[in-house]
Amino acid sequence: MMRILALLILILTPISSVAATLMVLGDSLSAGYQMRADQSWPRLMEPMLNDNGLKIEVVNASISGDTTGNGLARLPKLLKQHAPDYVIIELGANDGLRGFPPAAIEKNLRAMIALIKDSGGEPLLMQIRIPPNYGKRYTSQFEAIYVRLSKDYSLPLLPFFLEQVILRDHWMMDDGLHPKAAAQPWIAQYMTNAITPFL
Repeated sequence: MMRILALLILILTPISSVAATLMVLGDSLSAGYQMRADQSWPRLMEPMLNDNGLKIEVVNASISGDTTGNGLARLPKLLKQHAPDYVIIELGANDGLRGFPPAAIEKNLRAMIALIKDSGGEPLLMQIRIPPNYGKRYTSQFEAIYVRLSKDYSLPLLPFFLEQVILRDHWMMDDGLHPKAAAQPWIAQYMTNAITPFL
């Protein structure tokens, strides 16, 4: 009798009541640089996704200053701890600003994608762009990494939100690299719109 009752409960419990987990693996652009953690766009995105009818728990695993190498080193433990269904990879800006070899950046990103897929999660790759400090050749090689990986693994290539934010001076910090807290709600909505079709 108890087995029958347990089976009925399992059948009648809607699948949608179980929230999926979305993890954001990024750097200062996602970590909420120089602001409270609850002001960062990944934290603000969760209620927006829920308002769209998606039961999604958002985990912000971003750390300011992280490179693709840092993210790769941290990823196995994060996957084990959070078992995310989706992972947004927002990494590479710090590599590019330091002039790291594009081949090394790509190797790290490929390893991250493989780890996420092996864990049963779905990677969502964000296109990262950098200032032309190291010349057109390096910038082109850097940006091409993300397009190539998106094609090789059939991954969604999410737009780089900073390209829109940087056009509004009042949303940018004095360093010209990081969005202010005032920009975070807009970024959250922008990213919600970008990822919803893939969830």
